[in-house]
Amino acid sequence: MSGEQHDFSHLDRAGRATAGVARSPRFAVTLTVGVAIVLAWLLLGAMAIRGAEGSLAERPGDLLLKNLPSLPLPDFLDRFFALCLAPAPLAGRASPQAPALVLMWFLMAVATMLPSAAPLIRTYCEIADTARIKGEAVVHPLVLVTGYLTTWLGASVAFAALTLAVYAFAGSGRILDPAVGIAGAAALLVAGLYQFSDLKQACLEKCRNPFSILFANWSAKPGRIFHLGLEQGVWCLGCCWALMLVMFAVGAMNVFWMALIGLFTLIEKQTAGWVASRVAGTILLVWAAALLLVSA
Repeated sequence: MSGEQHDFSHLDRAGRATAGVARSPRFAVTLTVGVAIVLAWLLLGAMAIRGAEGSLAERPGDLLLKNLPSLPLPDFLDRFFALCLAPAPLAGRASPQAPALVLMWFLMAVATMLPSAAPLIRTYCEIADTARIKGEAVVHPLVLVTGYLTTWLGASVAFAALTLAVYAFAGSGRILDPAVGIAGAAALLVAGLYQFSDLKQACLEKCRNPFSILFANWSAKPGRIFHLGLEQGVWCLGCCWALMLVMFAVGAMNVFWMALIGLFTLIEKQTAGWVASRVAGTILLVWAAALLLVSA
């Protein structure tokens, strides 16, 4: 490319800003991902406040949530929250509760899992910047992010179906409420055992080393980059799906545990070795045993 093609001095301020973003999309990607994470947490927080207001059982953080102001929300959000916080399953084959639960789990994935994908996104942007400087074609990083989130959208469908099954088996209770007895202990047991599995460690290694995967599979075709995002999402799902089961034992809308799981996932993917995984697995197994003893 010639120097003239890089000269945007003839444009107004908005045009120069737009052209700069187009040439180096890292800022736009960072802003988009950041806004998505913040929006997901705000919606989940608002839902948790609504749930705490109508909850009879006291869960960690409920007292704080009840003292927070409940802001007026649009009607469609009120209906969405009501569907997610209602007893499950609602009567009627055409109930919109299932799509609402899919969206709820997807928001949880965006809030807790997308931050841990920051190294992947940052690495892609760095490689893309290098390729752009060399004059090579580059696929926008948001295509990679879209592929990654598509995997978690598929997982959200599975988690929503599992949610309906668990609470239908329990026979009572709202989606917000923790699963007690065998159901809660089983969720913790599966999550704890998976922390010690070879599959967990294999998926974790893939999440920890995005550069080699991105560099080896680099392409200027959007479809290939989307597929690469899907693939990285699968590795992330393989690493973290069992941890998401913990939400059944603590309550699906427990934002404090959500934040803890998101923080642990971020730390686990950034630190070498298996110590963090094994420690977390041990805690979950002891917790499962204690829950079984209390429920017996």
